[in-house]
Amino acid sequence: MNKNIVTGRVISAHGRHYMVEIDEGQSLLCYPKGKRNDACVGDYVDVIKQNDTEGVLSNIHPRRNLLYRSDENRTKQFAANVDQLLIVLSGNPMFSEDLLGRALTAAWAAGLEPIIILNKVDEPQGLEQARTKLAPYRKLELDYLELSAINAKQVNETLKPKLLGKTSLLLGQSAMGKSTLLNSLVPDANAATQSHSVALGAGRHTTTFTRLYHLPGKVADVIDSPGLQTFGLAHLSRQELEQGFPEFEAGRQRCRFYNCSHLHEPGCGVIEDLQSGLIHPDRYNLYKRLVSDKP
Repeated sequence: MNKNIVTGRVISAHGRHYMVEIDEGQSLLCYPKGKRNDACVGDYVDVIKQNDTEGVLSNIHPRRNLLYRSDENRTKQFAANVDQLLIVLSGNPMFSEDLLGRALTAAWAAGLEPIIILNKVDEPQGLEQARTKLAPYRKLELDYLELSAINAKQVNETLKPKLLGKTSLLLGQSAMGKSTLLNSLVPDANAATQSHSVALGAGRHTTTFTRLYHLPGKVADVIDSPGLQTFGLAHLSRQELEQGFPEFEAGRQRCRFYNCSHLHEPGCGVIEDLQSGLIHPDRYNLYKRLVSDKP
């Protein structure tokens, strides 16, 4: 066995450069072996050490799950081996229901627990409207928190206990307060980001790459990613999309046809539940849009 091969976890990525934290807590600047560039933050990998600061990615361990994001009609993987998804929203500016719905679909399809975080509750503008828009989602029996990210004490009392022992992906549009929330959880996040930005050659644009942070004491991990406007679902089949709508489950069991699309078939239990008010129209319309986007 090659003594230079060590195991670690990818904690940040930028193009073909990766920072890998190896077992003894040291980080190596790594490059993929060959032309393939398949690693992402959260991956457990084998690294061939070149020296004390650099290495080559030689193998990616099997993943429990893999999440994608979309930018300019391109879908790419960006986080792996995640336990739960933290979706940060606010009423000022108002959050996108489409992005929320897509993020929830991605979480449930990947077997992740989503937590909706309504931030900026200290700001009255848009707050009640945001709560009204979130009412249908709260009926889905998912975890929901309201907080002010600038209140570090509140963040650590209400959110931190839900993160312990897990890897959580922090997700949100720009201006939702995601960075402020991260700084309340990880006080040295800015310093860590800047140091890794220099190592990765990312220059001054420190928010353009995905990064894994340890909470103090390494009691939990949080993966932060740039603010995004779309969430990649192109890789999901129609059956996997259905898994992203848990409120469909009871109706699915009653469908007359085993391969029912829940769009137009007679005897569709999902449509029956929609008509009886058990499924919110906005959620069903999102499902139709996602299905229609499939090739």
